[in-house]
Amino acid sequence: MNKTGSKVEIAVGLFLVLGLAAFVWLAVQLGEVSWLTGSDNYTLYAEFDNIAGIRTGSDVQVAGVTIGSVTALHLNKDGRAVASFKLNNDVKVPKDSIASVKSLGIIGDKFIRILPGGDAENYQPGETMVDTESALDIESLISKFALGGVK
Repeated sequence: MNKTGSKVEIAVGLFLVLGLAAFVWLAVQLGEVSWLTGSDNYTLYAEFDNIAGIRTGSDVQVAGVTIGSVTALHLNKDGRAVASFKLNNDVKVPKDSIASVKSLGIIGDKFIRILPGGDAENYQPGETMVDTESALDIESLISKFALGGVK
């Protein structure tokens, strides 16, 4: 093999190694691998009677500012809906705060709004909020009104 072919092979090899390294770095940054990047959020749970419209990825907001997102939904042993959500580490949630299911407009996307309380003690990672307000079921309200069930 001649020297020109060898130089081209080395250049292609270096290009591939650098491209692979850039891909791995990007995957780690976007994938939020906490054991590599350091965790900048924590998980809280909230129990609701009804979380219609909330889905994985829905926003969690305080005063209209997004502070986290819903990561999972499931039913507990009592048949209540439980939403788990990750919040930014710099946001502290007092123990007397209320989590509510709200919507953007009449038929907009649903999100969880946290109304902060004034308690000096904050929720710790992994704890469950029990002061909640469930989703308002617009369809049942409209049907009650239309069928004369509202007095």
